[in-house]
Amino acid sequence: MADLVPASFLTRANALFRKNLTYQRRNIWSNVRLIVIPLYLCVLLVGIQFLFDTQVNNSPDNRCGCRCIDDKNGDGKFEKRSCGLEYSSQKQALYCAFPNPQPLPPLLPIPFPKTLPESCRRTGSCPVTILVTGNNPSLGPTLSRNLLTTSFSANSSELWLRNPAINVLGTTSEPSFTSYFDPGIHSQLPIINIQPQCPPRTTFSFSFGQSPLTFQKEVRCVQGLSLWRNKSIEVNHEIFKGYQKGNHEEVINEVTAAYDLLDTDRNNFNVTIWYNSTYKTKLLERYVKLVRVPRLVNLVSNAYLQYLLGPGTKSLFEFVKEMPKLETTLHVDVASLTGPLFFTWVILLLFPVILSSLVYEKQKRLRIIMKMHGLGDGPYWMISYAYFLAISTIYVICLMIFGSAIGLKFFRVNDYSIQFIFYFLCINLQISIAFLVSSAFSKVETASVATYIYVFGSGLLGTFLFQFLMEDLSFPRCWIFIMELYPGFSLYRGLYEFSEFVSQGRRDGMKWKDFSASGMDEVFYIIIVEWFLALIATYYIDRGSLSLKDSFLFLKTPFKKSTSTQRHSLQKQGSAVSIEMENIDVTQEREKVEQLMPEPSTRYAIVCDNLKKVYPGRDGNQPKTAVQGLSIAVPSGECFGVLGPNGAGKTSFINIMTGLVKPTSGAAFVRGLDICKNMDRAYTSMGVCPQHDLLWETLTGRDHLLFYGRLKNLKGSDLTQAVEESLKSVNLFRDGVADKPAGKYSGGMKRRLSVAISLIGSPKVVYMDEPSTGLDPASRMNLWTVIKQAKKHAAIILTTHSMEEAEFLCDRLGIFVDGRLKCIGNPKELKGRYGGSYVFTMTTSSEHAQDVQMLVQDFSPNAKKIYHIGGTQKFEIPKEQVRISEVFQAVEKAKSSFKVFAWGLADTTLEDVFIKVARSAPDLNVFS
Repeated sequence: MADLVPASFLTRANALFRKNLTYQRRNIWSNVRLIVIPLYLCVLLVGIQFLFDTQVNNSPDNRCGCRCIDDKNGDGKFEKRSCGLEYSSQKQALYCAFPNPQPLPPLLPIPFPKTLPESCRRTGSCPVTILVTGNNPSLGPTLSRNLLTTSFSANSSELWLRNPAINVLGTTSEPSFTSYFDPGIHSQLPIINIQPQCPPRTTFSFSFGQSPLTFQKEVRCVQGLSLWRNKSIEVNHEIFKGYQKGNHEEVINEVTAAYDLLDTDRNNFNVTIWYNSTYKTKLLERYVKLVRVPRLVNLVSNAYLQYLLGPGTKSLFEFVKEMPKLETTLHVDVASLTGPLFFTWVILLLFPVILSSLVYEKQKRLRIIMKMHGLGDGPYWMISYAYFLAISTIYVICLMIFGSAIGLKFFRVNDYSIQFIFYFLCINLQISIAFLVSSAFSKVETASVATYIYVFGSGLLGTFLFQFLMEDLSFPRCWIFIMELYPGFSLYRGLYEFSEFVSQGRRDGMKWKDFSASGMDEVFYIIIVEWFLALIATYYIDRGSLSLKDSFLFLKTPFKKSTSTQRHSLQKQGSAVSIEMENIDVTQEREKVEQLMPEPSTRYAIVCDNLKKVYPGRDGNQPKTAVQGLSIAVPSGECFGVLGPNGAGKTSFINIMTGLVKPTSGAAFVRGLDICKNMDRAYTSMGVCPQHDLLWETLTGRDHLLFYGRLKNLKGSDLTQAVEESLKSVNLFRDGVADKPAGKYSGGMKRRLSVAISLIGSPKVVYMDEPSTGLDPASRMNLWTVIKQAKKHAAIILTTHSMEEAEFLCDRLGIFVDGRLKCIGNPKELKGRYGGSYVFTMTTSSEHAQDVQMLVQDFSPNAKKIYHIGGTQKFEIPKEQVRISEVFQAVEKAKSSFKVFAWGLADTTLEDVFIKVARSAPDLNVFS
């Protein structure tokens, strides 16, 4: 068969692409289950929303108050339902219509300590304290004295008509979200009038409001203190000291307010106001309650006007008033509020799928077997990336479609183009990181556990840590940016912004005009930069055959003797010993290799020169030399058999030649290509049958051969013919076996498929590691025929424990012992060289056993009895002491003296040679 041209980049990429498509078709239901996960979650969120609407949004407490009343006839037969503020409780009032909001007196928030100090118990209340500080010590105390100067009026009508604009009123009630129905006015607690001096236990009452809401309120006078402090740090210390903690209650501060006048003078009015806002939200913590600060601003403004223009100058502040509004209902979009958490989980669920797939190919060595058959790193990463990107894109598109179709505003309101680009960037970053961290894992189970911790941890940390810090305006924004460098938080931030634009009641959601203001531009930049950095890091780690753990090797102590130095010392010692013990045939092979080394010829498909492999010692053990100074040359058309006991280094030699491990020293060439420098090119003409079957469980035998055939540049009818011939040659074509998943094959069928894969495309170099293991005799003989046919146009290196297989297939044999090549030659030469005796066997009746011994002594005095049971005896006879004709004559003569049931004379078998050579090693290891 003519040499095939190596497959091009696109051809190999096409082969992997077709294999992945077939793999997906075989796993279609797994993909369906993956894609419907977003649908399940969307249905769950809709169910939660429905339950929340029924129990919370539409509950009586979250609607304007209503009452059934008699009609105008008063007969009680007909009733009508009337709704309005007059029927509302404090919670319900928030949802009522307010076409004409009533004016309300501006109130100060006054803290009420849980436990009154001893000095306050006599009056029943503590003075209301206001602190003042600033940089101008002459101006500051004056303004401090001007804050509280109005005397209290006892006339209730005057209080309502005039005093609300002048008197300082306050309340200890917690504020609501709005002032439509202010608890400070509508609660049972009295309103506090803050004055410099108060008569003991002075209380008054007044009425206010408009029909139908008219309220009678008690007003109690409380002394107010305006205290000057020289430094702002003193104010800060006093405010902090004033906090008290009750049992499961909010923190209360005894200081009502504080002013920092800064650089205020006659020409400049600059002030900072500290106010008390230590309230918890009982219903929804994300909403901010009403801040009672207008009167605080009015107080300091009046004090400054009096300083400039005299005591009679005031800026009257009569009332505060809300904007008119229609009747509203509570509607909390649970899906949007919880979207950042749940959709973070949904999108990150792709990460374990991708990483597990990559680690699975690494753990099962599927990637390396593809590489051995010619699939380069470029096609592998390109197609794998495109493959995962396609699956991920379909996944997020289905998420958007399901969410929109089912009615979730999270998807329907926000601009679809922004959503898609954001998700697209996130999945690209996710794939890149999966490629990067796959080098850190060697087992699928470990990778799965780690990634699911990452998935659920990212969502929970985003909700309970990152979102909390992000909403805290006092937290430095630079630290938010740093936290977003963590991919899980950048994903969460984008989903959070989508949620905010929906849950804040914006009907149009997030649009491109909101892109920069929302902070999404920052998230996009971070994701894009990390995406490319992850790809670059993956490229360099993969090209250098490194893993992430190798990056930390520099942390090892520099004072420890390097492993390379130990190896070099060990190699020198091993080399000397090896040369001392080499047989003449091994020496001749070494000399032939040395002649070939200056210019390795393609006539010799495989050339190894002084190849060594030393594994470093671990856990206090000495370094282990697996291959010691191996030199062989295998021409095309030859099958070279590698024999040896377990642990002799046979598999290590195959692993070196196939690129699984790098040699410690020495050189090896495959068709003139150095395996240390040009292994990628060498793979294009190589076929490998590994010791363990490396197959995809869901792909059929035909799928495997089609894939590897395409990697060998077979196309069209040539590919189809080659696949069918390969299946027929290993008896996998009939009874539909070729189209069954490889996971359902028996061990022998998998072994035959592995051999067929190694031979498809007529590779020029084939490595077979125990190819007939587990086969029945008929299948083994058929497989031997296939291998013997294949060696006509290829160089084959074959390891085996079957002497029959080695003798049938191999043109030359090399026996390994303890990592060394002990002897080399064809089976006949080895038997002639190491088998220096015949085995004579004779079976007679038991009483003639002595006669048989005397017979053997007659024609071979140095014969050695090696077996005796019943009437059967075996003797080892040195070849140089006897001729075969003499043995025949002696047996014919003995037959006339006693009855001989059976006898035989056998030459030394290959198994005998193997045992003899293996026993020459002083100590057999268990290295594999």
